[in-house]
Amino acid sequence: MNLKHLKMTFRLFSTYKNIPRVCVVGAGPAGFYAAMHLTKKLENVHIDIIEKLPVPFGLVRYGVAPDHPEVKNVINQFTKFAQQKNVNFYGNITLGKDISLLQLREHYDAVLLTYGADEDKTLGIENEDAYNVLAARNFVGWYNGHPRDKDLKVDLSGHTAAILGQGNVALDVARILLSPLDILKKTDITDYALQALANSKIKELYLVGRRGPLNVAFTIKELREQIKLENCATIWRKNDFIGVAESVNSMPRPRKRLTELMLKSLNENTNTVNDNQKLFKPIFYRSPKKFLVNSEKHLTGIELACNVLTGDKIEDQKCVSTKDSEILNCSLAFRSIGYKSVKVDNDLPFSSNGVVINENGRVINTDVSDLAKLYVAGWLGTGPVGVILHTMSNAFQVAKLICEDLKKQENYKKGGFLEFKNIINEKTSVIDWSGWEKIDKYETEEGKKLGKPREKITCIEKMIQIALT
Repeated sequence: MNLKHLKMTFRLFSTYKNIPRVCVVGAGPAGFYAAMHLTKKLENVHIDIIEKLPVPFGLVRYGVAPDHPEVKNVINQFTKFAQQKNVNFYGNITLGKDISLLQLREHYDAVLLTYGADEDKTLGIENEDAYNVLAARNFVGWYNGHPRDKDLKVDLSGHTAAILGQGNVALDVARILLSPLDILKKTDITDYALQALANSKIKELYLVGRRGPLNVAFTIKELREQIKLENCATIWRKNDFIGVAESVNSMPRPRKRLTELMLKSLNENTNTVNDNQKLFKPIFYRSPKKFLVNSEKHLTGIELACNVLTGDKIEDQKCVSTKDSEILNCSLAFRSIGYKSVKVDNDLPFSSNGVVINENGRVINTDVSDLAKLYVAGWLGTGPVGVILHTMSNAFQVAKLICEDLKKQENYKKGGFLEFKNIINEKTSVIDWSGWEKIDKYETEEGKKLGKPREKITCIEKMIQIALT
C-alpha cells in the first residue's frame, strides 16, 4: 500500500468515526419515511438508500394511479431529503444478486429492509393461466411504465371485463379502464397504454367480491371517484344489500360513511342507461371457481360460486360457499386479491404468509455481535395492507426503534457503501442521485412533447445509458 493510498484510507475512516451508518434497502415510501425520521432524531447519521431499479420512489412512481397526481406530491419531499449531504441513493443494485445481506450487515451499523411486495397472490383455480387472465399488479405496472410490465399483452377487444377483488387497486384498474381518454391524456400514464385504451372496446366491467357490501376493502375516496366518473353508470344488485341499511348506525364512522355512499348510489340507480355509457357493476357474495376458456385457451367467462354469510353478529360472520353457482361471461379478467413479498436472500427469516419474521420491525433471531442489527418496515414486514399513510406510520415506528438501538452503541466503525463500492461496480452499473436527475429531466422533457407531466422510460438499459451520459 503506497503513501497516497494510506492517506486516503485514513481520511475515509476519520470521516466516518463515531457516525452511525444505516443502509435502507428499497427506495419506496417506507424506505424514505424511515430514513427521514432517522435524520430528524439522530444528531449525526449517514444513510445509504439502495434500490433494485435505477430510479427511486417505488410504489409512489409505479403504483399510484396516474390520475392521482396529488398523492405523488410526496416525491417533492423525498427529493429534498435525498439531496442532503448525509444521504446517498444507489440505484440498480439488487439484494441477493449484486450484494448479499451478510455483506451489508458487515459494512453498516444498521440495515433496514423496505423492498415491499413484488409478487401477486394467486387463486389456485382451473385455467388461471388462460389468455387475458391478468394480475392487477402487472396491469398497474403496465400503464404506469414499470420496466417489468412494459411488454404485458392486454387484449381490450372484448365487451366485458371482470375484476376479482374489491380493494383500492381493483378500483384503480376499473377507473383506468372506464375513464374518458381526455382525463387520462393529461396524466403521466404511458403513451402505449393510452393508445391501447383509445382502441378499447370494454363497455361493461364487473367488480366481484367474495363477501358483502359491509366487507369491501376500498375506501370512500376511490368509490366516490368511480361513482362520479363521466359517462359511466354504476349498477348495483339490490339483493346484495338486504339488511345492510339496518346495520349502518352500529358501524364505526369510516365504514358507516362508505356504506351510506353505496346505499345512496343504489337508491339513485335508474334503468335508463344510454348506449354511449359504460357500465360499472359491483357484485357481492361470489367467489371464482374456474376460468372458462375456448379451444385456444382464451378466456370466455368465469364460473362463480354463490356465497352466504353465517353468524348473528356482523363482525363475526363467516363467508361460506353454497352448491349454487353462476356464469359471468367476459373476455378479460384481473386477479386483485393482494400481494406477497419475495425472499431475496437465504439469510432472511421468512414466514409462510410472505413477510419477514419480525417483532415490531426488529427482525428476530438474527443478532450477531459483529454484524449490523436487522430491521424491516413497510409491506415486507406488515404484509400488503393500508395506504401510504399507513406505511408512513409503520416506517416512523421502526425508525424510532433503530434510533433507540443506535444510541445504545458506544462507537461506530463501519464504512458503509465506500467499503464495498468496487465489488458492486464489477457487477452492475450503479446509478446515483445525479443519474436519476438526468433520467427525471429526460422524462419530463419527453412528456412536454406529448402535453403530459412526463413520459416514463420503460427500458432499464436506456435509463442506465441516460444516467451515465
